[in-house]
Amino acid sequence: MNRSVLVAVNDLFFVGKIRSVAEQLGIRLTIVKQPDEVLAHVREAIPALMILDLSDARLQPLDLIGQIKSDAHLAGIKIIGFYSHVQVDLYKQATDAGCDQVLAKSAFSQMLPALLSQLA
Repeated sequence: MNRSVLVAVNDLFFVGKIRSVAEQLGIRLTIVKQPDEVLAHVREAIPALMILDLSDARLQPLDLIGQIKSDAHLAGIKIIGFYSHVQVDLYKQATDAGCDQVLAKSAFSQMLPALLSQLA
């Protein structure tokens, strides 16, 4: 089973949190910070899971989700997106784009060990 996780997050706090949990579970992470890097890595490695910061406009998260989910070869990659709870519209936009699971940052932080342990 592919246990790799692509992390498209620029927020160092969340990168550190994700890295810490992944290391405890023996899960390999690849951290990318630019949208073109995300697509290149997804096409090359086809990770089991992608974690995406929906609040980071630099990543163009909705476009990324749409491109990944519209490609039959990549559509099976599970995408978990997190967002700031004040960005209420972003939840619906991400869901409509095809994001598999959309969580507020606080819920994502609480659920992170359980989310990653599914790959362990």
